[in-house]
Amino acid sequence: MSKLVPTIGLEIHIELKTKTKMFCDSLNDPDEKHPNVNVCPVCMGYPGVLPVINKEAVKHVLRTGLAIGGTLADYTQWDRKNYFYPDLPKGYQISQNKYPLVSGGGLNDIKITRIHLEEDAGKLIHQKDCTFVDFNRAGVPLMELVTEPDIKSPEQARKFAEELRLLLKYLDVSNVDMEKGQMRIEVNISMASENSSELGTKAEIKNLNSFRIVEDVIKYEIERQTKILEKEERVVQETRGWDESKQKTFSQRAKEEAHDYRYFPEPDLPSLKISEINDFQNLEATIPELPWEKRKRLKEEYGIKEDLIENLTNDLDLSSFFERTISESRADGKKISKDRIVALTANYITSDLAGIMKEKLLDFESLLVTPENFADLIIMVAEDKISSRVAKDVLKEMIETGAEPHVVVSEKELEQTSDTELIKDIAKKIINENTKAVEDYKKGNENSIQFLVGMIMKETRGVANPQKVKEILEKLLK
Repeated sequence: MSKLVPTIGLEIHIELKTKTKMFCDSLNDPDEKHPNVNVCPVCMGYPGVLPVINKEAVKHVLRTGLAIGGTLADYTQWDRKNYFYPDLPKGYQISQNKYPLVSGGGLNDIKITRIHLEEDAGKLIHQKDCTFVDFNRAGVPLMELVTEPDIKSPEQARKFAEELRLLLKYLDVSNVDMEKGQMRIEVNISMASENSSELGTKAEIKNLNSFRIVEDVIKYEIERQTKILEKEERVVQETRGWDESKQKTFSQRAKEEAHDYRYFPEPDLPSLKISEINDFQNLEATIPELPWEKRKRLKEEYGIKEDLIENLTNDLDLSSFFERTISESRADGKKISKDRIVALTANYITSDLAGIMKEKLLDFESLLVTPENFADLIIMVAEDKISSRVAKDVLKEMIETGAEPHVVVSEKELEQTSDTELIKDIAKKIINENTKAVEDYKKGNENSIQFLVGMIMKETRGVANPQKVKEILEKLLK
């Protein structure tokens, strides 16, 4: 048998960030704690009520289409997708079949088939021997993006999904909180001979809510289907689920033929002529800097390392704080290169600031340190007014109290000193108290002098210039 290769496509559902639901004025509140309160006769499908299109949800889909280079529909209509399930109150779902809002486009070298808009179903809550239904989510605007079967590996699928989530955050069309089910991924995968012109029989694995699981599912399915085909047996077309505890997929239901949803045009909603609706004009002007554009600019503007570029691109608050700090960094006295400012800012933000914020469970919204004050701290380090050791302590004080760095340094007398006589006196004391380290240094152990430097820095509360300390130590030890 010739080599088997996978063909993978993704269908991704994203709950959109809007004030109200897709076709009614019930709140779209993913944080609602009480079941069945954000409901009304429209989203519950009562007789005699009429749905109304949520304009903001349509706009979100159109802006996403522009960002991926897709073709926006001029004409679109709504359809009823008919099926029965306990969490579907109307017995049908308002969706789009023939005329999606967006066709084509691509992301991460993966072609996209379509993006359409529909309403979400409710939520089933299973407890012991019974199941409850919460309809708060029923009717929430749901964007579905379908890729071409272009994906060839688990890693490629994961990277595509991660980049899509990042794009949606930049566009601010969804919170894409996967733990809350706001981004749900379905994998379609089949295996076939690399020389075959036909695709293999596919399996669908639904409702995956993490990128790691998407990758694990595809790895497992490649192995499972390969074993079946190598034994010259037939892969069954079916829907499968993922058992996280066993790290394997399991059969849910056979799907030998495409499900007949009996689509027909939604009689209670008008078709849309996008070009004739004022609110959908000039949407290009609303598209912000996109993730791939930001990566390129950060590299060209700051010349920083790839891992830092990824950190800044993936966290909008972090990158905003970083760039505002750089713009506020105007050194007084002597000239300091931009590269020096960028390097120091990147180091202190990604290590010290991020570390303390994680420890104290802080976000940038609650952070007391402003970019202006953080820039002042960076300048003090760059101009050798304080040592890097002191800077860490000053930053902790700034985070806890919101104090300005120069106030902390002044009140605690932390300004760096290069006073030769003062440092020499303390160095002699440290040498006398650490004869073992002195002997080790004289025997050729270079690390011992760093130990002595550290002891002097501790004795001076970090205010001694570490370079000056090392110079004086080396002279004394010779």
